[in-house]
Amino acid sequence: MSKIAVAVLSTSGMDYLKENNEVSNVRLTVFFDGKEYVDHTEIKAEDFYQMMLDKPNADIHTSQVSTGAFQKLYEDVRDKGFNELVVVSISSKLSGTYQGAILAKELVEGIRVEVIDSKSVSFGEAVLGLRALELVKKGQTLDQIVEDLNAYKSRTKIFVLVDTLKYLVKNGRLSAAAGLIGTLLKIKPLLKIMEDGSLKPYEKIRTTTKAQKRIMEIVLEETQGKKVDFYIAYTTNLEKAQSLEAELREARPDANVTIIPLTPVVGAHAGPGTLGLGYALLD
Repeated sequence: MSKIAVAVLSTSGMDYLKENNEVSNVRLTVFFDGKEYVDHTEIKAEDFYQMMLDKPNADIHTSQVSTGAFQKLYEDVRDKGFNELVVVSISSKLSGTYQGAILAKELVEGIRVEVIDSKSVSFGEAVLGLRALELVKKGQTLDQIVEDLNAYKSRTKIFVLVDTLKYLVKNGRLSAAAGLIGTLLKIKPLLKIMEDGSLKPYEKIRTTTKAQKRIMEIVLEETQGKKVDFYIAYTTNLEKAQSLEAELREARPDANVTIIPLTPVVGAHAGPGTLGLGYALLD
């Protein structure tokens, strides 16, 4: 008889959701001025962003999960009595972590592992993790769960508004040319997670106020007449996230709205002041 477990990455933000105790959480690390921190267990989002504000020129980078760490996770899950596992990974376009999860499958016997490339990040990963839990509880087989998640991931849309292009350029998420132009023109780029899981500019807007208004317009336009759950990810701007939540609830009182912090590993590439807004289309 199958006994299926679910695992997510710390980049999903599942640590901040009540369902976190139902999944295994694989943690990435962030390096700040030479010191290493394990996402969430050794540094929380609020503390990390304050550090970024205090030391804006600090050397910050992240580290993907090693193949060995995934191997240990699979063995631990197997030793707990599970014989099947579904892992929801951050987009393979944004991190090499996905490949490590795939390679580790060949190193462990006694458990079948399926790795889902979420082609997303943050709450885009969490949506699939939550859906996997729901499908396990409904008695779906692992094959059915994999098929469902691979079909469902395209129904999650994420838009990202950054306060500065510095971190995206520094960490290779945006070309230096685009960063220079944006800085000179004081553009507030509105970015989008694309269908292939990459992060690309969607619109260029002159001011933060206009950008925040525009991101709300886009999301409401795209979800008009559709049943959705909304998600907001924040960094140093909880009040703004709460303001957007209020706007969404007023415009769509029938929809659920979830606010979660952008985790340090993700925020290291986006920077303080970043705000994410998106949705998941429901069945």
